[in-house]
Amino acid sequence: MAATWEEIFPHIRRAKILPTKALKEELLAHSDPIALIASMVTKGETGMVPPTNIGRVIAPVSTPEPLNIKFRNNLPDWKREDFPMDAVDGELDIDIHYDITGNSITEGKMGDIKAAFNNRLERLRKLIIKNSKLPRSPMEIARLQAERSRFQGRDNIAVAIGLVNDPRHTKNGHLIFSIEDSTGEMTCLLMNRHGDDRILEHSRIIEAGLMPDDVLGVSGTFSTNGDLFYVDDLHFPMQDRHHKAHSEQGMSVAFISDIHVGSKTFLEAQWHKMAAWFNQDPLARTIKYLVLSGDCVDGVGIYPGQDNELEIKDLFGQYTKFAELLELLPEWVECIMLPGNHDAVRPAEPQPTLEPEIQQDFNSTTFVGNPCDFSLNGVRLLSYHGKSIDDFVAGLRTVTYADPVEAMRQMLRRRHLAPQWGGKTPLSPEPEDGLIIREVPDIFVTGHVHGHECVDFRGTTLICSSTWQDQTSYQRMLGFQPKPCMLTVVNLGTHKTTAIPFA
Repeated sequence: MAATWEEIFPHIRRAKILPTKALKEELLAHSDPIALIASMVTKGETGMVPPTNIGRVIAPVSTPEPLNIKFRNNLPDWKREDFPMDAVDGELDIDIHYDITGNSITEGKMGDIKAAFNNRLERLRKLIIKNSKLPRSPMEIARLQAERSRFQGRDNIAVAIGLVNDPRHTKNGHLIFSIEDSTGEMTCLLMNRHGDDRILEHSRIIEAGLMPDDVLGVSGTFSTNGDLFYVDDLHFPMQDRHHKAHSEQGMSVAFISDIHVGSKTFLEAQWHKMAAWFNQDPLARTIKYLVLSGDCVDGVGIYPGQDNELEIKDLFGQYTKFAELLELLPEWVECIMLPGNHDAVRPAEPQPTLEPEIQQDFNSTTFVGNPCDFSLNGVRLLSYHGKSIDDFVAGLRTVTYADPVEAMRQMLRRRHLAPQWGGKTPLSPEPEDGLIIREVPDIFVTGHVHGHECVDFRGTTLICSSTWQDQTSYQRMLGFQPKPCMLTVVNLGTHKTTAIPFA
């Protein structure tokens, strides 16, 4: 009688062989699959059994030398009541709310671009009306302009909602921009007031500026000749406060990003240090999920001269190496992997997940697109690699690479991950804008900038995931120092957080 998969699988795990679909079919059909697995290990084969590729050995057969684990400043303080449940005692529960994978239908034509912006304007308009305290109902811009004589003077407030065009500062420090909807466009001015007339929230907006293609509401009045709209207030789509959901099961989720396997600056020794910690530490036993927010490999041909900085020059070899590294983590950890701008997917966002040919190298991994809106045991997460942070740094004066979390705050205010068309972030014009933040998440995580931070913003935990890459030559030229090898851990039941250093 042929062996069942339940009988075969423990032998596969002990042999450190990746059970691809082809391998599973081959072993189930074999008369003595246990003997075949033993033969593969004895011969040191890589899983290439002619004529069928039935699997790959994804971790060394020999046991590596034990690592001496030392943590900077010792281990962070944490209390068992804040992390009350081991991962093995809880159930795996991943619920995907949005992922572009398999749902991209754009052809990139002008009609698709127009449809994407109309969809953005319509949906964010509803959020502004719902979440902002508008002084009156908004009107179409064409109608406002036709009746502008009605809206002159402080007692005759007009309200419009539209897309921002050409935001800029005047020489006197005022903020001037135009706002556009499907009916027309008007020029707006937000005054930079001083003394008793100064409004703190307006001053912050003027200090930061606005992003092209933002969707926001304006309330105010027209100038005497009607060619300028004086803004009394700006209205963004985000509500004042979010109330977190708490999981009934007190397991934890951990976050890292930008591993850049294949690069000469990938910090492999620190990865092994983390893997050993996962298999030894009591806090690690509470981690059910590991979210990998893009750029897991360094890729090939991403920028000029990259070939000189690669340790592994084959793209598939980079993913195979990363699969080996993930296999070092304990079996109770489920990885959730999304792509970034270095990964083998289209550059335009939203990005679909990795191809099945790459996925077959990996065990215990859920593959999703970028961004991905999903829930873990009832707690809602939004994971986004974060390429648009480059646009926020270029477009807003208060956002810097040293403080990337400010870009995340701005995304939540706008309820949009990448508002600017034609900037540093290539966008795919889908009929339904896939970069709108549909629901405010309990946890919002990005990567990309190789920093690390974990803060609360209006009830949402913001996490900038740490990198596993040392300073690159480009970063050294810019004088930028990354914050590598920090594992951020969040408990889904209590929302307590901690960070483990492995550098």
